[in-house]
Amino acid sequence: MKPFTFKHFEIQQSKDVFRVGTDGVLLGTLCNVENASGVLEVGTGTGLISLMLAQRNSHASFLGLDINGEAALLTKTNFEHSPFSSRLKSIHQDLKTFETDRKFDLIVSNPPYFEESGSDKDKIARQTVELNFLQLISASAELLSDQGILSVIIPAEAGEDFTEIALQNSLFLKRKVNIQGIAGSKTKRLVLEFSLLENSPEISDFVIEKSPRQYSDQYLELTKEFHVFKEFRN
Repeated sequence: MKPFTFKHFEIQQSKDVFRVGTDGVLLGTLCNVENASGVLEVGTGTGLISLMLAQRNSHASFLGLDINGEAALLTKTNFEHSPFSSRLKSIHQDLKTFETDRKFDLIVSNPPYFEESGSDKDKIARQTVELNFLQLISASAELLSDQGILSVIIPAEAGEDFTEIALQNSLFLKRKVNIQGIAGSKTKRLVLEFSLLENSPEISDFVIEKSPRQYSDQYLELTKEFHVFKEFRN
């Protein structure tokens, strides 16, 4: 497959690994990474999100996990060929069996979000057959540092369930970004961030396109350090 070129790094892609998409770009730009020194990404795919976060935070170290061996290898390749390679590590690992004494300041994930269906296309990446919300949240609660943050992007309709499961695991909503595909449309995605500390959540709105195939000023500003816009289509 053709690689995806950003301003400061390139993403090699594979037909068998979930490709670069808008959800990953949004999480990579909206995620609160500024104060993190140790970051764990769950389900790296191509490595896109960690690479974006490494560009935004010049001192943090990153560990990427993916249960899909081909995805872990692709992430490793993309990490090694990036300007941030010394701070990035990828391993073939299932979060459910991942063991470490390390605590992370940020755990980030674009998790599977379709229940199991008859399709094999992107089965692990798109369906909750290998990792469901409860498993992601409960593991994150154990792996976060005291000031750590869990940051995810999920469909809007899953937000209430995700937030309730997080609360049951003593993770409190810290930030919520309502994302519209086109101005005036229903919210389609949520970026949600949780911490172990109770707080009043920050809530904001974000619009990707002001009209069909016309990016909003908000999106252009957010992604200006990443996209070569003439080559990108939503």
